[in-house]
Amino acid sequence: MVVLGFCTASSPPRSTWAAFRVNPLKVANGKLHHKRIAVIRAEVDFVNGEEAKRLVVEEGYTVLDVRDKTQYERAHIKSCYHAPLFVENNDNDISTIVKRTVHNNFSGLFFGIAFTKPNPDFIKSIKEKFSTDSKLLVVCQEGLRSTAAANKLEKEGFQNVSCIASGLQSLKPGTFESEGKTELQNAGKAGLVTVQGKISAVLGTVLICAYLFITFFPDQAEKLLQMSPAS
Repeated sequence: MVVLGFCTASSPPRSTWAAFRVNPLKVANGKLHHKRIAVIRAEVDFVNGEEAKRLVVEEGYTVLDVRDKTQYERAHIKSCYHAPLFVENNDNDISTIVKRTVHNNFSGLFFGIAFTKPNPDFIKSIKEKFSTDSKLLVVCQEGLRSTAAANKLEKEGFQNVSCIASGLQSLKPGTFESEGKTELQNAGKAGLVTVQGKISAVLGTVLICAYLFITFFPDQAEKLLQMSPAS
């Protein structure tokens, strides 16, 4: 197989690889005939938040959100298309039940992460909606799932695929118009971690107020301490 590489003058820059596979055919009239098949594959582009916004506004890219349903419902880019790379795993075999229980008592409890499995209809759902020459900006929360999804799409022949390098968590507030109950960059935060953060903030505020009260009103503070049961 012969492989050639060249760079097109597209924006953003894209490296495109052309692969030519030579297959031998049957011998006819004493001569060996070959058939050459050309396959063109474009690499995935990784962009930052500002470049991602430009792709959508100026070049007509469609945002493809591949996060799970939970994160998507917390916050998502307005008018995006949702096709989760992973879906909630509700299987009831013994192995899955054990794994789900362990997950829900740790990652699920502390970080609000759903117990999921690969979506068997991921590629099918996208092919039903988009052609292979569609311009797609693939996004997830941290950038890992979008990278995996983009690679899958690239292997299926999609030629114009881009990803936000570090995911939605890296976006500056207001980069995209969003829908949901929180900001895009915070959609991955849930579970006891967020509760702990709120408790810490409240305790910190109480301690600061107590310190200021003792500093500026020492006499009143001393009287309050004398009135406490421990005294």
